[in-house]
Amino acid sequence: MFVRINNVNLTKIDPENDSSYIMRPRKRTEFSRLREQAGLTLEEAEALLEVSPRTAYRYEDGTSRVPRLALKTLKQTADRRLQECEAGKADFRFIDLFAGIGGLRLGFESIGGRCVFTSEWDPHSQQTYSLNFPDNHRINGDVREFSKNPDLIPEHDVLLAGFPCQPFSLAGVSKKNSLGRPHGFLCDTQGTLFFDTAQIIAHHRPAAFVLENVKNLESHDQGRTFATIMNVLQNELKYHVQHRVISSEPWVPQKRERVFIVGFREPSEFDFKSLKLPAAKSGPKLGTILQPHDEVDPKYTLTPRLWEYLQGYKAKHQAKGNGFGYSLFGPDDVARTLSARYYKDGSEVLIDQPGKRPRRLTPLECARLMGFDRGDRRFRIEVSDTQAYRQFGNAVVVPVVEFVAEAMKPHIETTLAASKQHSALPGPAFPVTRPVTPLAAAHG
Repeated sequence: MFVRINNVNLTKIDPENDSSYIMRPRKRTEFSRLREQAGLTLEEAEALLEVSPRTAYRYEDGTSRVPRLALKTLKQTADRRLQECEAGKADFRFIDLFAGIGGLRLGFESIGGRCVFTSEWDPHSQQTYSLNFPDNHRINGDVREFSKNPDLIPEHDVLLAGFPCQPFSLAGVSKKNSLGRPHGFLCDTQGTLFFDTAQIIAHHRPAAFVLENVKNLESHDQGRTFATIMNVLQNELKYHVQHRVISSEPWVPQKRERVFIVGFREPSEFDFKSLKLPAAKSGPKLGTILQPHDEVDPKYTLTPRLWEYLQGYKAKHQAKGNGFGYSLFGPDDVARTLSARYYKDGSEVLIDQPGKRPRRLTPLECARLMGFDRGDRRFRIEVSDTQAYRQFGNAVVVPVVEFVAEAMKPHIETTLAASKQHSALPGPAFPVTRPVTPLAAAHG
């Protein structure tokens, strides 16, 4: 598999559940760039160009010269796709950091925004993202390359960032503790990425930003992590910042709580706490997103051995008074939070099949559960089931973002209108304070 950084593919050897890997530079080809802009899988490109799978792979790999006519065909396909996307006038520009598969983006496109920059590290998420979003810009990799030189990022009005959850989540903290690894802002690989986001905000001074993370961010390290974040946003960057934990139950049949941090450059009348949420009790149930059991591939049904193991594991912990173990749901239920580990055994959300062993959710059902595939909107999933489960487990629930975006829209418009009247220029870029000692010590 490959990771892209600065228009270069990097061959990535990634051992399961280990953050260490070896990378070897691998040039990204013009063919792969155009194929992605055209929103085509490699198989679809084969059919379009009428070439064999082997030939298409060699084009993608750069080991065979691509005929000019093939490149022209891809470019024409990409241009048509982009024209359809840009047919309407955008009301504002935004950037999508730690983009995942585009949940935040969908929410802000729904209120008239246009994405002008995307950053996402994971190559499989990049694949899903490019299939679902026509763009005239490439998907960039490591955001740290851009926080070092924010001028590489185009001007924008709104910044969106779902900075990595793992260093702050209960599951992530438990895992890192068991491995003797640091977490939160002491984790060099992910925990400091908030500060790279803050550096970009400091440089570009967008009219507004939205940051999203797990609910546990508020309580991590006895609240010191969240206090540090708010200090940077309010006192160093001088933004007017509010936050709120929102559960997804009113919109989808899943209890998934996430904290949203909203900031405006200028004072605004936006009041996050006063927003009235739809009633959770009137939200949809699982039956609204489930496929008929007889249409689901038998591979999603648990094997006898796995089902026996999960039952034994749950019984063992029940005997000890613990609540660990699988969770079984029917069409009238609301599911637990879908996690990125769902690909392992699916135990947190198993679907009851009367007269049969339970099954996992399918990737399509996950897309519906997260609000990506909803109403008239279809969402393409061309990656493996394992990668699809990881991607949806790490994603944000789209209708929740749409709700937040709709509430912010008039205030974004007011801020932008005021900026035009007064010819407001972005503020000066300045470094953001990054903790260099344990937060517990820094806070006494």
